[in-house]
Amino acid sequence: MNAAADGPSPDWAFVASELIQARQTVLPKRLVGPGPDAGQTHAILAAAAAAPDHMQLLPWRFILVPVDQRATLADVFAQALSERDAEATPGQLAQAREKAFRAPLLMLVVVDGERGDPEVDLSERILSAGCAVQNMLLVATALGFGSALTSGKALKSDVLRVCFGLGAGELALCFISIGTVASSRPSRARPAVADYVSSLGADAAS
Repeated sequence: MNAAADGPSPDWAFVASELIQARQTVLPKRLVGPGPDAGQTHAILAAAAAAPDHMQLLPWRFILVPVDQRATLADVFAQALSERDAEATPGQLAQAREKAFRAPLLMLVVVDGERGDPEVDLSERILSAGCAVQNMLLVATALGFGSALTSGKALKSDVLRVCFGLGAGELALCFISIGTVASSRPSRARPAVADYVSSLGADAAS
């Protein structure tokens, strides 16, 4: 096909930069329906496959929490809180349960510290998972959705591990929430490049 007839190619560096800068965390309580449809969800999940993966271990996986399983997750959150704090009030337990019902698309990020070659450190596996997650967040942003990563003490609870069927070497890393942004806030100020970049030997030379 004649490229000239199709017009100039997109400036991919500009497009990528704009997309990266457009991504921001939107709290799950501000993510509402509609969420991604089946095709959009597949596109978001497929983006993870492009993440760097040393030795091609596929050391991460994602477990979707469909709407009909949110009550089960709510029970898990409440039970995890009760086990951590026997004096948790009914209000605190209700607040823990409510977190399971936020955002139309919810999934757990799991990292396997034992899958494949044991010489690949856990830090590399987690880094690969982080790249996969960022890819997904960027595609969600490109599709017009907001997103957030959330963690919490419940991720380390036995009841959550049993609920999601995690193996002995697997870690529950975080939850990903995706949905339509109900209300937006100004983007936070990004750190300047100089805030996090230095050159080897620069201090010695000065």
